[in-house]
Amino acid sequence: MHTVWVRLNAVVFFGLSALLGYSILAAVSKIGHASRHKPDVKKLKLNKLKSLKAHGGVDRALLSFDLHVDLNPAFHWNIKQLFVYVVAEYKTDKNPKNQIVLWDKIVEATSPQEAKIIKQDNIFVKYALVDQGRDLRGEDVKLQLMWDHMPLTGNLYMGEQDYSKTSSFTLPYEYR
Repeated sequence: MHTVWVRLNAVVFFGLSALLGYSILAAVSKIGHASRHKPDVKKLKLNKLKSLKAHGGVDRALLSFDLHVDLNPAFHWNIKQLFVYVVAEYKTDKNPKNQIVLWDKIVEATSPQEAKIIKQDNIFVKYALVDQGRDLRGEDVKLQLMWDHMPLTGNLYMGEQDYSKTSSFTLPYEYR
């Protein structure tokens, strides 16, 4: 006869094996999901440049933008939430690639369908567009929507708006 400890050992390791199998199936099920199911970005563009000023020895731009995006396609059974953010990208002589997060939002899978559709105009940035020098004047800036998938199980992975569909604008040469 088997002792209680042998039976308990068999039950525990059977449960752990089943849990491992389900975790592997969950991880495999999301392969390729990010490339097949991207959020539908309908509009992301500059609405109004509020100011471009020198502030504490650095350039700082404050702006607002319009954002219309349907995040529903990015969700599936293994996604807990999406971290969505708008990035401003520009070049300077000192740094060939500068990326600054201007706005962010967390959208949870338990949110209603309407909450997963962002259709807002004139969104004022949460974080100013700040350069480490006085190099913002006259620069071309591209706005791009990016998102991080946060699954229930498995690896985190990122997605971004097609680079060809990014919105761009040029900052003025004079402070205002």
